[in-house]
Amino acid sequence: MGAQFARAQPRPSSEAPELEWDVGAPPVIVREDVTDPERIRAILTTAVALGSRALLRRGDRASPLRLERLERDTGRLHWRCVAPDAGPCHVELQGHGCVYRLQVAEGPHAAGAWVTSLPSRIVQVRRRAHRRAPSPRHLCVRLPLPGWLGRERGAVDLSLGGLSLRLAPGERLSVGRSLEPIELLTEDGARLSLRGEVRHVTPCADGALHCGLQVTPCSRDDAERWRALVEQALHPTTRADGALVEAHWRLFSDSGYFDLAGRSPEWFEARRASFVALGQRARGLEAVLSEVVWPSERGVEATLSVMKPYRSVWMVHQLARHPDASRYERARGQMLRDLYVRAVEHAQADSGFRWLASYIESTVPFTHRVHVGFAERMAHTGRTCLLPMRMIDVECAPPQGRQDSELELGPATEAERRRLAEELALTRPPCYAEALDLRLEALDLADAARSWRARGLERERHLLVARAGTTPLAVAVLEVGPPGTNPFRLLDSARLFPLSARGRDAYPALLDEARRWFASRGRDGFTFLAEAPGDVEAAGLHDEAPEMKPYLWLIPADLAPEFLEHLHEQTACRPLPIPDKELS
Repeated sequence: MGAQFARAQPRPSSEAPELEWDVGAPPVIVREDVTDPERIRAILTTAVALGSRALLRRGDRASPLRLERLERDTGRLHWRCVAPDAGPCHVELQGHGCVYRLQVAEGPHAAGAWVTSLPSRIVQVRRRAHRRAPSPRHLCVRLPLPGWLGRERGAVDLSLGGLSLRLAPGERLSVGRSLEPIELLTEDGARLSLRGEVRHVTPCADGALHCGLQVTPCSRDDAERWRALVEQALHPTTRADGALVEAHWRLFSDSGYFDLAGRSPEWFEARRASFVALGQRARGLEAVLSEVVWPSERGVEATLSVMKPYRSVWMVHQLARHPDASRYERARGQMLRDLYVRAVEHAQADSGFRWLASYIESTVPFTHRVHVGFAERMAHTGRTCLLPMRMIDVECAPPQGRQDSELELGPATEAERRRLAEELALTRPPCYAEALDLRLEALDLADAARSWRARGLERERHLLVARAGTTPLAVAVLEVGPPGTNPFRLLDSARLFPLSARGRDAYPALLDEARRWFASRGRDGFTFLAEAPGDVEAAGLHDEAPEMKPYLWLIPADLAPEFLEHLHEQTACRPLPIPDKELS
């Protein structure tokens, strides 16, 4: 596969299954040279469409400007700014979570308009692990300093790992100084305590100082209040508190999301209660899932969920959007951007986050542009995975009764577990086994299941082996999860892997036993994830939707910021239809 993969570290069994907000050491500054002309045009076209902020820098001076237009034929850039002075200069253009730097050549300017040529190179710079947002109004900061009793300063901006404030002329703080407790007072009178460290002190033009602090909450209660405060500042258009779960469910019907399965309304109605019950528990389940909605005065317009089915994977799923939701958007594609950003940034807040995944339907235009397009763009790194598969609904009753009397079925032995791990190492990319907890040390799913079970939620894996005598032929990897997580039973799944040349002959018997296993856990069916050509037929099943082209999509966590940048480019500047529904 080429490049090395990030390795997930197992969580110790004694460690509390909490969501660990990653606010540690600042990230290494990431720089990338962009020289592909099409990519340069995409970046600049996105900036035009979103009205991105920009600064014109010449020496120590900086002045605001705005990119108003990119000529399609000539590539000339039309800026709105104060007429620039002669001499070398460069522009800093704000991306979603980065800054783009481009050298600009001299060009004609008059009456606040400036025209430059298309640059041949843009430098992308990413400095922060967490995106910042302007501070909520009237958020006050009290610092534990001598002589500061009762003195308050207004916060300027904040992120999950830090905040900044303005110090008055004459007030001084030294870089590296530790402060505890820092007290925050919100507009509604709530208080929370943080511990912090001064990371930078920068002079302002008016003589004041801009002070940046790295912070962590002092207690679990403080952490919950801090997270809620930051998320509201970062994501003002979306909610993830479960308060709109009834409208959330109605959206699935109104959007046509349920039409994907070819199921009756009664089939889905039987799943409604578990979905609503889980959604009402959203507060307190942040360590394992988040259901993001984009509300309006009529209900919920769009939704995207994210969950942590494995110890280092966060998976986005169940994207749905009302057919006429765009009338509530201020800019094209805003809903999809807001939903994805909140879902992915929720995953990024987890220190155990190593992989971002999804089961995607590649025939949906939006999905192809955003998910498939990004994986293909990053294919040269050898660090992305697009695994074609079939997703087949299997009913538990009645079993087909085709069990071969010569076969023995039973739980995997330690030797058979090692055999499965070896087989996957030969037939799958390294990221597959690591991300899906299919390496030997994680096959029991214990680390991943612990967080779910600690919240009273079901999560289990069973390895079922078919043997001819003492020879293992094939193995079924069976998993269950809380029914309310996904209407299409995404966490109730079965995978089949051959362990010998005759392995596929055992698939029907393994699926029959899988039916019994799922039924014993109160399930009426499950999803067969067929990852190799011919697996569906070998299992004695029929694909009711051969025109669908689903994939397992997988990228490393350090590419998630770049994925969000790609999402902005694909949704901001293309007048193509936005999907109403998604496969998973």
